Order: sequence, then C-alpha cells, then structure tokens
Amino acid sequence: MAKSDSFFIRGSVDTNGSTYAQGEIDLGSFVNLGTKSSTLLRIHNISVQYADAQNPVDRISDDTGNNICFQLTTQSQAAIVYATDKSLISSGSLQMYNGQIAEDGSAAADFATAFVTQHFDVAPQSWTKGYLVGVDTLFIGADAVGTITSGDVKVSLVLECTLETATQANSVALALSQQ
Repeated sequence: MAKSDSFFIRGSVDTNGSTYAQGEIDLGSFVNLGTKSSTLLRIHNISVQYADAQNPVDRISDDTGNNICFQLTTQSQAAIVYATDKSLISSGSLQMYNGQIAEDGSAAADFATAFVTQHFDVAPQSWTKGYLVGVDTLFIGADAVGTITSGDVKVSLVLECTLETATQANSVALALSQQ
C-alpha cells in the first residue's frame, strides 16, 4: 500500500486539576500488524485545544496560577512522563499566572505579572517525516497543578495522519523509536 491521503483523528480527556486523567484513541481500524502485510500510522501534525470542559467558549480561570499538561503516548501511563520515555509521542502545557493575587492568597496590585503561555515539549513541527505508530491504542493524558476555579478542563487533540505499508526500513525505525 502506498501512502494514503492524510486524514484526521481526534481525541480528548478532561482533567479536574487534582488527579491525572487518561483517555484512549482506538487505532484498531487503522493499524494492522498482520503476518503477511502490516499497516502503520504516521502522525504528521498535532493540534491541541485547552478549553473549559462544559463549554469551549468559557474562560479557564484560577486563583493564583496553574499549569495544565498533556501528553500523547503509545502506552498507558499513571502520570505525566519525561521526553526520555520512549512511549511519548508529544507533550505540552498551558501555564497561567494571575499577578493580581499573591502566592500566599493575599491581594496584590501587580497586574504586570499576569501571563499565559503555551508550549510543546516535543514539538511535532520539528518532525521531518512524521511519527510512525504501530500500536492499536494511543493514550491522551492530562494533569493540572494549581487551583482551576472554573472547573474541569478538556484537552483535545487533532492528529493529521497517513497510513503506509510496513517495510523492513520503517519497521526498524519503529522498533528503535518506541518500546
């Protein structure tokens, strides 16, 4: 099978700010690891959305500051992992700080220190040929540190993918990059 046209796979997970949460993306209809021929999935790009779990247009707010992390892995995890974990495909975070409230909870007038930043730890934009996947399930994990006063946060991912036939070359590449 030649490379397919790209298509999109979507998944999401909600985090409540106090425990690690994980959701699954079933790849069983895409990935086939048969004995005669195998089909692998290649992820070319990942887009992420952080939103209020009840309404995507509601604000995510907090008392002082927080960090909402996500990860996409090829194995189930119990917490956010480091980039040295071979099951990690991509990870990132949204960090917020409200300078109107001091860390001890008292009022402060330092409005200049309020900020929001988003970054990818393992930037998919840096992939030259995409990320090759040969598992039946991907796992989206999310966790948050801090008090999110607006409620649960939904982290949603959109993956741009193609399918390709397994060859000796890409099977070796897959074995070297993942556990």
